[in-house]
Amino acid sequence: MSKGSIKNERIEYEIGMPVITASTTTRTQAITDLIQSVALEETALSHILNAEGEKIQKVVAMDDATPEMLLATNKSVESMVNAITRLEMILQSKLTAFEDCLCEDNRE
Repeated sequence: MSKGSIKNERIEYEIGMPVITASTTTRTQAITDLIQSVALEETALSHILNAEGEKIQKVVAMDDATPEMLLATNKSVESMVNAITRLEMILQSKLTAFEDCLCEDNRE
């Protein structure tokens, strides 16, 4: 490795320019990995949505909850739901890229 370079598993950086080495991962495995990553992200988003629902339930159940508190909680949850909706659109576009992909073992 030359002076001014950084090595990180399969990518080597030469003063700001990445040098990417070829991977031995098959096409089928790469597609499977991408689909699995979308599934993991979906699971994480579902946990966040669940936590937001619990937040609403806690505030609503409070005896001293004011209308301002309810509105602030609603605004916070709405903001999170909007962010998750945007992320869902990105995840959908990732899956759409492989919609017509036939991953047979002989097509590596």
